[in-house]
Amino acid sequence: MTRQNDNNTRLRVAHLNPRQPTEFRITPDAEARKALAAELDLLDLPKLDFAGAIRAKGTDAWELTGQLTARVVQPCVVTLAPVKTDLSEPVHRIYSPHAATPEGEEVEMPDEEVDLLGQFIDLRAVMIEALELALPLYPRAAGAELPADEAEDADAEIRRPFAGLADLLKQKQ
Repeated sequence: MTRQNDNNTRLRVAHLNPRQPTEFRITPDAEARKALAAELDLLDLPKLDFAGAIRAKGTDAWELTGQLTARVVQPCVVTLAPVKTDLSEPVHRIYSPHAATPEGEEVEMPDEEVDLLGQFIDLRAVMIEALELALPLYPRAAGAELPADEAEDADAEIRRPFAGLADLLKQKQ
């Protein structure tokens, strides 16, 4: 079993053992979590852990499986009060030299879990991406609601998005 510490989160693919999984665990210290919280516009990131393994898949690809666990504190979208959320997300990636990079104006979105295999697999980058994708988009404090008149105004705009267009057309006539 090979264990990676926080200082060595970039794995050189040429050094991975194709016959045995390479296990890893990343648990950033308080200073690193504070910097990451600032980068992601979080109020706090008191807990972050990313653990898993990388193993050979076929003759020329690598598979990363892991589990991300975190506790994040975000501002409530209504009251700005701190909202604590515990996250536990499975992480799965496949690194293949055959993954195509989209080109041109109209491209089909590639599979989210397949990445182009380069010289390194950056575990920290995978951890940060998984954390960003797992964050709640609209965290709300318990009992936080929009005031009734604002909620009604928002609902009316949703139901009648072109209501102001009729008034504008009347003015031009």
